[in-house]
Amino acid sequence: MNNSFKTFLKHTAKDFHNQSVNPPVVRASTIIFKSMQHIRKTQAKAQKNPIGGHYDYGRQGTSTTHILQKILTKLEESYHVFTTPTGFGAVFLAIFSVARPGDEILITDSVYSPTRILTQDFLKEFNIKAVFFDPHDLKTIEKNITKKTKLIFVENPGSNSFEFQDLGKIISIARKNKILTAIDNTWATPYYFKPIKFGFDMSIVSATKYYSGHSDVMGGSLAVNKKVFNKVKTAERNTGLRLGPDDAYLITRGLRTLDVRLDRHSENAKKVAEFLSQNKKFKLLYPYKKNSYNFKMWKKYYSGASGLMGLKIKSNNTNSVRKFVNSLKLFGYGYSWGGFESLALHQEYRETGNRKYLNLSKDEHLVRLHIGLEDPSDLIADIKQALKHLK
Repeated sequence: MNNSFKTFLKHTAKDFHNQSVNPPVVRASTIIFKSMQHIRKTQAKAQKNPIGGHYDYGRQGTSTTHILQKILTKLEESYHVFTTPTGFGAVFLAIFSVARPGDEILITDSVYSPTRILTQDFLKEFNIKAVFFDPHDLKTIEKNITKKTKLIFVENPGSNSFEFQDLGKIISIARKNKILTAIDNTWATPYYFKPIKFGFDMSIVSATKYYSGHSDVMGGSLAVNKKVFNKVKTAERNTGLRLGPDDAYLITRGLRTLDVRLDRHSENAKKVAEFLSQNKKFKLLYPYKKNSYNFKMWKKYYSGASGLMGLKIKSNNTNSVRKFVNSLKLFGYGYSWGGFESLALHQEYRETGNRKYLNLSKDEHLVRLHIGLEDPSDLIADIKQALKHLK
């Protein structure tokens, strides 16, 4: 019987444990075998079927982490999913799986700031060159492709500035030039967009955010197709980047309600966006304006929108922007997002990563809002009372 995805999330993993609704946490470093022959037999099985869940040492995982990987592989509709201790760990694993000294990688200019620092600065020490392209001008991809280009790395929408890119064109360019592709899909998750099925070679999600949903765990996932599986598997083994069983359990528990929560985040964000779009004090960064390029690109590839959005505020008075954020009562002030609670963050200019193509002047500010699971009318009332501080 082919159940819907929503039903799958509620009933999956029942075959992996005895009677308990959720799979148990299995912690292990040493795995005990009946004999040396049993060890060799298990190792042979692992070589023959590297995604089959055969372990001879705890670093390779336990049944708890294997269950999560199977769930995410189905969710992503991918060949396999690797799990990492953080979302950024999945970014690191993806890049270091395919890039070697002398290679070049193309990266969207609107990428997450730590990803930018990794590629722009850290990779220089390994003689790997990062070239950034304009998310709204894909000619800057074609213009910068060389014989050394090994990877096109996309984040969609852009971190903080929320540009939506023409993903179909990016895949077409990559295939034409035989270049691998990766996308950070944390904003949408595979609930709203499935990158591997669409044609990307690797798909990254910070499991810290919507997968977990409760702001109490760190983790990352890297979904891959068959073409890059061996490269990523080798890099994972050599770096030791693997999620622990306790975090895997919490993420599996969070996934049970992923659809319910994301539907609510989306519904709440839409109502808040409708209110914010009527205010002339700022520009809303969210796919709401039907005749805009961003909306068209979002609608073309995504089945829904999550709860993260931005505000572009023009003001010579930085303190008034800070007062606006600080006077919000129902929004917490802090990094990360994707949990049940609403968050607000005034992004410092340096936190945009010194982007080349960022259309942001010195008197413009970015405020990021994550719309949580509260009553949207309460969130709107809270924003309304805080707006008086914007000058």
